[in-house]
This record gives sequence, structure tokens and C-alpha cells, in this order.
Amino acid sequence: MEASMIQQALTLGFERIAAWSRLLDEINVFPVADGDTGRNLLVSLSPLRQLDNGREETVHRLLMSARGNSGNIAARFFSRFIHADSMDAIPEAARLGRDAAWQAVHDPVPGTMLTIFDEMVKVLGKDSVSLDERSVTGLVSHLEKAVRSTPELLPRLRSAGVVDSGALGMYIFFEGFFVSLTGKAAQFQPVTTTFKDMLTVSASFNEELEEGYCVDTVVQLAGGSQGGISGLFSRLESVLVIPHDDFLKVHFHTTDRETVRKEIEAIGDIVAWSDDNLETQVARFRNPKTSRCIHIMTDAAGSVTREDSDAYDLTLLDSYITAGDRSLPETLFSPSELYQWMRQGVKVSTSQASIFERHQHYQSVLNQHDRVLYLCVGSFYTGNYDVIMEWKQTNDPDDRLTVIDTTAASGRLGTIAILTARFSTRTDNPHAVIEFAKRAVSACEEYVFLDRLQYLAAGGRLSKTSAFFGDMLHMKPIISPTAEGAKKVGVVRDPNDQLRFAIRKLDAAIKKNSKAFMMLQYSDNRSWVEETVMKEIKTHYPLAEVMLQPLSLTSGAHMGPGTWALAFLPWDDMRIDQG
Repeated sequence: MEASMIQQALTLGFERIAAWSRLLDEINVFPVADGDTGRNLLVSLSPLRQLDNGREETVHRLLMSARGNSGNIAARFFSRFIHADSMDAIPEAARLGRDAAWQAVHDPVPGTMLTIFDEMVKVLGKDSVSLDERSVTGLVSHLEKAVRSTPELLPRLRSAGVVDSGALGMYIFFEGFFVSLTGKAAQFQPVTTTFKDMLTVSASFNEELEEGYCVDTVVQLAGGSQGGISGLFSRLESVLVIPHDDFLKVHFHTTDRETVRKEIEAIGDIVAWSDDNLETQVARFRNPKTSRCIHIMTDAAGSVTREDSDAYDLTLLDSYITAGDRSLPETLFSPSELYQWMRQGVKVSTSQASIFERHQHYQSVLNQHDRVLYLCVGSFYTGNYDVIMEWKQTNDPDDRLTVIDTTAASGRLGTIAILTARFSTRTDNPHAVIEFAKRAVSACEEYVFLDRLQYLAAGGRLSKTSAFFGDMLHMKPIISPTAEGAKKVGVVRDPNDQLRFAIRKLDAAIKKNSKAFMMLQYSDNRSWVEETVMKEIKTHYPLAEVMLQPLSLTSGAHMGPGTWALAFLPWDDMRIDQG
């Protein structure tokens, strides 16, 4: 029974980080202002949602998933902490996790999440502590003070005027975790209230552009020996080393990734490798956000990426993609891996975030912005609209949150959201933005071109017999997402017929010299969509804006590789008096 409660508490802690991850990115200035702590914690700790796979498998997944400084340190802590299977075992598991986290960091410093682990272990080690409501309140208060102390311990944080992002992430997690264990209703004071005036980077803080790469790699050592590798990593920066069986998970920063990779390959086999360009990340972090009269929130099911979220200052609500033994928020799942696995027959499914996680997202956004417009994925496709309208009744007494059921998904929703976000920079009237969005909902169209029917059948959206005969006859259905669901609007034989169908639909709605907006979406067929479809459309409509986007993975998981889509808003210049 207690083991089940702990598992639920771990999931709830993760969901709280998911809801506040964007804020964590925005204040991430240490050790480099690269704005990725929230993302890295989500990717790294996602295996905590799948403890049913077994603790040892979860430890392995934590190792393989961990990214960035914060993600690797946290993953190392939880690789020990998750072995607590009773309330009495939590203090010792926390101590072992704390020790493992400190040992993983080549040059550890206080003022980071390591300090949060230290303070948590200190409180849990007291004889008088039990995990009742009173003790948990005291523990959370102690962790809050520890987060507040981080600018005093790290001059860089003090200069930026913010608390440490990783430390705050662990506070958010453990507040949820321990409150959940008390069995009380999970009600939390907004983070923005708890740490008021410590969550906005000072305008005077100026980060130098950082050269090089942030690298995460998993190395299998020859013969299991670590000999020869310690000297290599001593020359690098931001180094974390996590041993596991005969593997090493290593995180580091380097200006010469190719040379370092070759040196690692001389020592062992590289099982996994990922890197981020630090210069690009720091430049994005330094880019000031454009002021808007109303903040736009939408669902990631709308073919809107995390990069779009940064560029247009959008808040995205993720669904989860599960493929094999991996489950991640859809904007963090690798599209190339997903489509490759689908072609190999790996079972893929999608799921909504829990109602608790969605509620946390709503609270997060409404406590960071004066006015919010939620462009919700069509109510036919998910229960998001009903969930937020019920939440709004009791949590938005001042009516600062406006919700529109867009009736849309994939590129149609993405088009509406991106163009509404753009329009919001052109006016200081939130009602004009809302009206623009409503008109866009009425005018926007989308056509989705499937390559094969088998994936719809695998998801239960089509009989397997129909899929078999459809694929055998090379039938390629065309569907259009509507308020009543995805409707079949045509069937063609090959990609050339698909393109001709798309041009006919555009010709019926758009003038040749129109400056209309079009969103082209690809699955695992970017080259063909970009070089053939996009080129043809630009030939027909030279003045139109054509945006190339990855298809929402929620859509891709159901429709499969080879799918592409076209969404468009036929207005000439996006004026509010159009439609």
C-alpha cells in the first residue's frame, strides 16, 4: 500500500514540474544561461511515470534519458531515491540519493539542487520527523528557505536576481511529493506567489554568448574498465559522470565535440549521443520577449513546436506519446525515432496529461499573466475543453481566462494559434485578439494526406480488414479535421494525386496573388514535402507565406509515417476585418 502511495507521489511530483517547466527555463542562468532546465528535467525524469516497469529498469531509463546538468544530477538522485518502498525507508533513500548526486558532479557547488538534497536529508534525519501534515509543512517550509538562499550562495544568481532553476525544480517536485503522501487534497500555493520577486531575470543581467556544445553521452567501456577516461573528462567543463553496470553516462561542455567524440570512441562504444549548441541556446535566452496584451495558450496537438513556443511566447499543453518502453511529452519525443519505431511495428499510443497536471498548468499560466486566451484543441478530440471550463468556474473569479473551443487539431489549430499570437503584438486590445481568433477558427481549413491506413487501424480508428484492403489497393485517404471529428474528403492513388488535390483546394479558396498563410506539415518525409510540395505551392502562390512544420506527434502517432498535411487561412493580410 505504501509503495503504491510513493509511486503516485513520484508521478505527482513530475507532473508539477511539467506544469512549471517553462518558468524554470526562463530563470535558468547557472551554470550557463541556456534556458533548458525545465526541458531537461522533464526528459530526464519521465521514467518516474513508468515505475510499473520495475525499479531496476527505471534506473536504467533514468540513465539513458538524463540530459543537461540539472537532469543528470536529478536522475542520479532518483536512481537511489526510488528504491524507497515504505515511508520509513524514505530518509535513508534520500541520503543515498543525495550522496550519489554529489559524487556524480566533477566540481560540485552549493546553491544548486544539491543544496535542496542536503537540506531535505537534514530534516528527514531528525528523530521527531514523521510524514504527517505538520511535519511535511515544516519540511516544505525548510526547502523553501533553502531555495531562497541560492542567490546568496551563487553570485551569478544574485547578479541575475533569481533563485537557482534546478533548486526550484526540486522544490516544486518535493512539495508535491510529500504533500501527496499526507493523503490531503493536493492544493498548492502558486510558485509565483511563494517566490515573488525572485523569478524574473534582471534587465541588467547580460550573458556572454557561449561557444561550444552541451553533450550527453552513454558509453559502454571495453571490459567494464574506467581506465583512461578520467583524464579525458578532467579537461572538459560542467562534467558529470554516472556509472551504471558497465556503462558510463557522461555530461560535459566542449568547444570541440568531434575530437572529444573520437577520444571517447577510442576508450569504449558510444551507445547514445545528443548535443545542444550553447551559442544558439544562449542567444535565444537573451532574446527579449515581445509585450502582449493577452497571453496565448494552446495544445501541442496543433503542430506547434517548443521552438514556436519560444518564438511566439506561447504556452503549450502537451499530451504524452508512449512508444515501447518510452513515454514523453509529445514536444520532447524525437519524431525520427517515433516514425522509425512505427515502421518497425513498435506499439505506439497517446494519452492526455492527468487532470491534476492540467490544473497545475492552468494555475501556472494564470498566475504569470494578467490575461490568457486558451485556444483549445477541438472538444471532439479530447476532454481538455470540459476540464478547463470546470476549473475556470471555481478558479477564475475575475474572468481573466478566455477559452475558445477551436474545433481544430494538428495544423489547423497550429495556424490559428501562431497567427493569433502574431496578431496580439499588433494591438493593445485583448478583445480584438479574441475576436481575431474566433474569425480564424471559422476561416481556417486543413487537409491531411495519409500514406497508409494500417496505423489508423492499429489505433482502433479503422477496422484492420479495411486497412488491409485499402493498403493492398494503394488507397491513400484524405481527411479534414472538423468539429465532428476527422472526415474523409477523398481517396487518391499516389503522392502526385495528393498534391493535385491540395492545389485544387487552394485554388478554390485563395487568389493567385494572395498573401495568405499556409502551413505544410511533414512526418518522416520532410525532403519530399519541402522539395516537391512546397516548391509547387510557391510556384502557384508566389506571395503567400508557407511555413514548414513537423506534424503534431499526436496526429503522427495515429496517422503514421508518410503522412503530410496542409492547413491554410485564406485571408490576404490577417486583418481583423477579414473573414
